[in-house]
Amino acid sequence: MNTIWTEKYRPERLDDVYGQEKITERLKAYVEQGNIPHLLFAGPAGTGKTTSAIAMSKELYGEQWSGSFFELNASDERGIDVIRNKIKEYARTSTLSKRGFKIIFMDEADSLTSEAQAALRRTMEKYSGNCRFILSCNYSSKIIDPIQSRCAVFRFRHISNDGVENWLNHIAEGEGLTISKDALNLLVRISEGDLRRATNLLQISAATTRDIHEENVRHSANIAKPGDIEIMIKTAIEGDFMQVRNQLYELLIDQGLSGNDIVRQIHKAIYNIPMDNERRMRLVDMIGEAEFRMVQGANERIQLEALLAHFGSDMYR
Repeated sequence: MNTIWTEKYRPERLDDVYGQEKITERLKAYVEQGNIPHLLFAGPAGTGKTTSAIAMSKELYGEQWSGSFFELNASDERGIDVIRNKIKEYARTSTLSKRGFKIIFMDEADSLTSEAQAALRRTMEKYSGNCRFILSCNYSSKIIDPIQSRCAVFRFRHISNDGVENWLNHIAEGEGLTISKDALNLLVRISEGDLRRATNLLQISAATTRDIHEENVRHSANIAKPGDIEIMIKTAIEGDFMQVRNQLYELLIDQGLSGNDIVRQIHKAIYNIPMDNERRMRLVDMIGEAEFRMVQGANERIQLEALLAHFGSDMYR
């Protein structure tokens, strides 16, 4: 437990990157050519964007890769000053690599301000002979068009359920863990194609036992049993408000779940409750409104009580 498993099991080569075979094939072609254009990696968290950038750099530069690879997280330093100072200063210096260029990797580039992105575009143009940029983002729509047009865009997808399961089994074998089928299915479902989240949940679950069961995972992920959420929704729809309020407080107080955790589980469970589609649409709309208000800082208990009260209101039947 002395090492973070996301780093311990991070793939060292492009061939070992899980679930992005089409992308890694193209990246390996760049490595074989010994040259790369500016790259834009777009896609959900935990799907291999940073891992692919590091693995490609290791294959390009070999053991001396760290001297030609500069990593920066744009969510920490997102203003124009970081482009004018840190990035420009590094980009203008020459490289000793036989490749003739070095790599600047900017993680979460969609956090950059519009002014910073405009400055970055000019830097990419001016120092392209000496430096290549790899930009990573969750939402490519937040990257200005002039930058996108200068990059080869790679769109990473969520890892398939089979891919997540294989990855978890790989770690379990390396750590000497035994994972029950129910626990494995729950880890796959919770992670939603995010290998980083799946790995972290497995490590947390293994903190107290080497024999991982569903209950270990549930406590580690801080989620309620789907059956408890569905019972609460059905009680709300039946109009028994005081009973559903008690069920809600059991989740909030006794189980220690957050309001955001509960509203997201309600959203998933609502599709398992028999009702006509028109009513389901109205309830989903209310769920979205409740989550938005909680994100904006509204009291989570009041919002959840109001949401469940609407579920049982005659006007929504």
